[in-house]
Amino acid sequence: MTVRWPTSAANSGRPLSGTKVLDLSRVLAGPYCTMLLADLGADVIKIEPPKGDETRRWGEAVLGDAAAYYFVANRNKWGLVLDLKIAEERAILGDLIRQADVLLQNYTGELARTFGVDYESVLAINPGIIYLSVSGFGPEQPERRGYDLVAQALGGIMAVTGNADGPPTKVGVPISDLSAGLFAAMAVLAGLLGRHTTESGMRLDISLYDSTVALLSNQALSWLLAAKDSERLGNDHPTVCPYGTYAASDGMIVLAAGTDGQFRSLCEALELGELADDERFARNVQRMQYRVELREHLEGALAERTASDWSALLDARGVPNAVVRPVSEALGATEAQSVSELVHPQYGVVQQVLSPIRIDGRYLVPYMAPPTLNEHEIDILGENHGTG
Repeated sequence: MTVRWPTSAANSGRPLSGTKVLDLSRVLAGPYCTMLLADLGADVIKIEPPKGDETRRWGEAVLGDAAAYYFVANRNKWGLVLDLKIAEERAILGDLIRQADVLLQNYTGELARTFGVDYESVLAINPGIIYLSVSGFGPEQPERRGYDLVAQALGGIMAVTGNADGPPTKVGVPISDLSAGLFAAMAVLAGLLGRHTTESGMRLDISLYDSTVALLSNQALSWLLAAKDSERLGNDHPTVCPYGTYAASDGMIVLAAGTDGQFRSLCEALELGELADDERFARNVQRMQYRVELREHLEGALAERTASDWSALLDARGVPNAVVRPVSEALGATEAQSVSELVHPQYGVVQQVLSPIRIDGRYLVPYMAPPTLNEHEIDILGENHGTG
């Protein structure tokens, strides 16, 4: 039997066109990484167990029996089911490994060895491969399972998220999974670039925990450089003021006056010009000390108009601001193209959020809908193969 690696004419001309990526990951971090690579033109084969990626069953079905979660990170991929508990299926996987430029897996250490997708086993088949393991806590703890919520808690993100008088709160999207996927895609690109000069493969490891800690940025450095542990401030900024959400007459508006000049323009727009000369508020360092008093002044003025009215006035004066939009409005906004449509073989037209990457001024428009379970078996294994 000849195992074929399918390609799509729709991704020709993209930077990673011709790159073969074997995706043995499930849920979000790994699939998100490989989707980004597929957006950039890689030919990605998604290997699923007989029951499919867990996200196919996460949440209420929105299209037939499919959950929305699966559609988040699986477009532009070829779908194949392999039961890696069966020797014959592992042999098929071996044929794919020989052809692959990149392999990504997120099994625990024991399962990876059982299925033959641990680094040593893969390297023996294809010494030039870029091998990426995505895990909860890195190669030092290969059996410890990781989930986004756990990584947010242990990695410090929850401790700095939420209102000052409330409990620690997770970020509203799975930020640990998504950041791990982004770091993973960046690592793969570095591996592919490095292979051009070294002509050898590379082992890469990305963990949810490491990725979460890497996002702490200014919060981390406040502790490392000044031994100041961060506290929750809701939507306020720990070192810039005014920089947060404020109440207008009909809802919330974000004010982000990052400079003293912008603060003066804000005061003028609100007809509070005297505040810009008040010694309590004239400089950011003073505004930080008197943020409560400043909020009272600002919200007293903001209560006179709607958030959208104020936003228009502040835009005219160059003051960074925003009306707080629901997801439905954000996806339909005119600042940039955010959504594209694909034809799904089972569900008809489905919508996808575009990659934010533009090449030569153009978005990387999706070209393949997320695959149905085992959709491309014939494309990869031929008509005479049956997985049972």
